[in-house]
Amino acid sequence: MGLLLKEGIDVNLITSASLAFSLIGILIILINICPIFKNSLPNYTLQMAGLIGNTSFLGIPVAIALLPSTTINFTIGFDLGTTLFAWIFGPFFLQEKSQNKNILNIQGLLNALINSPASRGIIGVLVAYLFDLNEILGNYLWIPARIVIGLAIIIVGTRLGIITNQKGKIFDLKEEIKFSILLKLFILPFIVFLISKFLSFDFYQSSAVILQAGTPTAISTILMAEAYDVKQKIASKILFTTTLISIITIPLLKILLNTLN
Repeated sequence: MGLLLKEGIDVNLITSASLAFSLIGILIILINICPIFKNSLPNYTLQMAGLIGNTSFLGIPVAIALLPSTTINFTIGFDLGTTLFAWIFGPFFLQEKSQNKNILNIQGLLNALINSPASRGIIGVLVAYLFDLNEILGNYLWIPARIVIGLAIIIVGTRLGIITNQKGKIFDLKEEIKFSILLKLFILPFIVFLISKFLSFDFYQSSAVILQAGTPTAISTILMAEAYDVKQKIASKILFTTTLISIITIPLLKILLNTLN
């Protein structure tokens, strides 16, 4: 909310958010209707871990560090689109014990939408604009927003520390987990690269969305897996592994983007 109020809602943010939301949705559908993809990623935990990135806790700090401030709305927009999709459809997909899981649960989707952190942030911004408080609140919330972004890295490290203390071999990766890691760190950024070229994004706009697409698996995948008791260990392993590998892949992405510019 602080970032949105400071930078404002514009067409760049809406474009980026729409791109992230629709792309993840299309890929989820594609994975589940194509047998070859479905066999590689047979459950929603693997699919969500391969498509939902840590755009909030890691992606935004990385973008602020590597890109000019003029691209912040592209970065925030991609985060909003990803976060909205994760918290709207993630709980719906993972409620495997629901008696009506084959029936579209409109009420469940609406509740997930209202309770989404991204939705609450957007609602707060709209209320601020409605009462013409956006400039005042934006100035007050900008400093805590930057502090929270800085502390987000600590949250990621803490979560990884908890995972390393869990029993089991973290790097004992099954084939299906490898496909999820490959999708998250390599295939998804490449798809976003192609789309950014098709949409004629400039260098910094393309860099913003590609770096966001290349972030490791989101912590929200573990939170949802734990909440619904669905393949928590798999989600933990993918989060841990993608985060470690991204220490190399994110700088490589930036170098490659600079080379192609």
